[in-house]
Amino acid sequence: MAAETSAPDPILDPAPASPPPPPEVDVPALTALLDGRYADVRDLVRRNLATYASVLEEAETLSLDDYRDRVRDLVVEMAASGQTGMGFPEEYGGGGDIGASVAAFETLAYGDLSVLVKVGVQFGLFGGAILQLGTRRHHDAYLHDLVTGRLMGSFAMTETGHGSNVQALGTAATYDVATGEFVITTPDDAARKDYIGNAARHAQVAVVFAQLVTADGSHGVHAFVVPIRDEGLAPMPGVRMEDDGLKLGLNGVDNGRLWFDGVRVPREALLDRFASVAEDGTYASAIDNPNRRFFTMLGTLVQGRVCVGGAGINAAKVAVAIAVKYAVRRRQFETGQEGDAAEEQLLLDYGMHQRRLFPLLARTYALHFAQEVVALQLHEVFSGVADDEKTRRELESRAAGTKALGTWHATRTIQECREACGGAGYLAVNRFAALKADTDVFTTFEGDNHVLLQLVAKGLLTDYASDFGDLDQLGMVRFVASMAVETVVERTSAHKLLERIKDVLPGGERWDDEAGILETDYHLAMLRFREEHMLAGVARRLKRGIDGGRAPGEVFSRVQDHVIAAARAHVERLVLEAFVTKVNSIDDSDNRRALALLCDLHALSVIEADRAWFMEHGRLTVARSKAISREVNRLCRRVRPIAVDLVDAFAIPPEMLRSPALVG
Repeated sequence: MAAETSAPDPILDPAPASPPPPPEVDVPALTALLDGRYADVRDLVRRNLATYASVLEEAETLSLDDYRDRVRDLVVEMAASGQTGMGFPEEYGGGGDIGASVAAFETLAYGDLSVLVKVGVQFGLFGGAILQLGTRRHHDAYLHDLVTGRLMGSFAMTETGHGSNVQALGTAATYDVATGEFVITTPDDAARKDYIGNAARHAQVAVVFAQLVTADGSHGVHAFVVPIRDEGLAPMPGVRMEDDGLKLGLNGVDNGRLWFDGVRVPREALLDRFASVAEDGTYASAIDNPNRRFFTMLGTLVQGRVCVGGAGINAAKVAVAIAVKYAVRRRQFETGQEGDAAEEQLLLDYGMHQRRLFPLLARTYALHFAQEVVALQLHEVFSGVADDEKTRRELESRAAGTKALGTWHATRTIQECREACGGAGYLAVNRFAALKADTDVFTTFEGDNHVLLQLVAKGLLTDYASDFGDLDQLGMVRFVASMAVETVVERTSAHKLLERIKDVLPGGERWDDEAGILETDYHLAMLRFREEHMLAGVARRLKRGIDGGRAPGEVFSRVQDHVIAAARAHVERLVLEAFVTKVNSIDDSDNRRALALLCDLHALSVIEADRAWFMEHGRLTVARSKAISREVNRLCRRVRPIAVDLVDAFAIPPEMLRSPALVG
């Protein structure tokens, strides 16, 4: 960060001066900064987590059915506090604030993650589908009871044979003109609904996604409200159920399979915000193009993706907090200093331990602020502040990218922190077992991360064009190949910003060699150059493949790794920009200096991790690469005195950290 530019560049000065004293972190103020506008909401959730902390132990001691019922009961009790319904209209018992609902859900990730996912299924997926895809009659019929938890439901989209390819779902909803009903049918086992939360034990109603068929043909995937259990929780006629059984984690959630054998529901069961079927079977929609209609419908459900990303980031906070707190208590091996023979050294004083934990801590902060940006965008779009088509497409893209990086970060961080706690980290009481098992699915939940990054790349390459919804991956290939590659590159903000940076940094064309290692503009320029170069490379490869006469599917397959890399580079740049923007928004203080340290550490760690690419493309010399590694080590040493304060600022309830042996 700019505040640190007085530090000598290790390339120019191999013997840098002693670092300044560490900043004195104001932990409550930093917590307030992290909590943002929804501090009261987050505090409510934290209090509830402390109240219900016993569920962390019950997850290990109760039978499967009892644990599932306990999780269900907690969700209903939390609903009474108002924390789970904040995103629903006030007239139905909600809080009328989408942003508050995201904040509540993210914070819930500090606790038992089966409770979190049960809340997500009930209020985010099931409730969100009815709210966003239904109309007034559906809201009146269902919202009040689902917001209070009196009506439990499922979100039945995924099928055994059609994972991420939702447009190809096999379940059919055929309209019967004679009776005015839809007939829901599962044609084969590949079309059975699978991994459906709440389906095995508790749901009475499911929002079922199926191909809508009328006399004049199929109209694509639509959503229907289908009763699956009666009041006594017995299966409804024609509905078959099967428990998915034990999973790697999240066993407090009753995932199950569903088959529909000619189940009849009234015409009004169609969630008809975007399309309707008249009594005579006439299909109508204000969105003529079926692809655009499909993407518009799914786009209304983006909140789930935003929430999962935030939950992953908060789970990472728990892991890094435990590991840091353990490392300032656990000693190992003598210091080697005269007179200290009996004193063993704290784990956190070892350079390698700092290297393992502090870049992860810095990245957790970076992703927190990136998540803050996407949550605000979600709130503004769904509150009508900014709700044009391009803004929605940009939200979907940013949500997809932040979710991918956030959940991958959770997986990596939890594993590294478990190892950093040694054998103690392997004990279930210390939470890592549950954190590892319960978050593992986040990388594929609400969209496989690699598929989500393809969505990000699609938006970049097509500039979120008005026909974005018409373009599947093959359409994207044709679209890009029809354009001049320079047009794709010129459209990106990275290109224009890079030109400006060349003008303001010393050295002109040699900005990457002569800029200070701790210059914020240098960090941003490096990530922007990488993004622009990768994006241009993808465009050239796509165009070359099509011009060479290859089929679009083959072309896409051959460049798919480049597509993913370009998308990831784009999101990495957005994450760093979010962190820089947040630091620059803070008045000069020790907290600003602490965050500036973390921001520098994050930026240089990202560059260091991809040093081979930067060196291959002439943007990093061997000498500077070594200097960056030295600087990362130095920054880790500077973070060491404030590390506990930085994790304390997450305000994780002590009951959620569990083990006195680890964290005191």
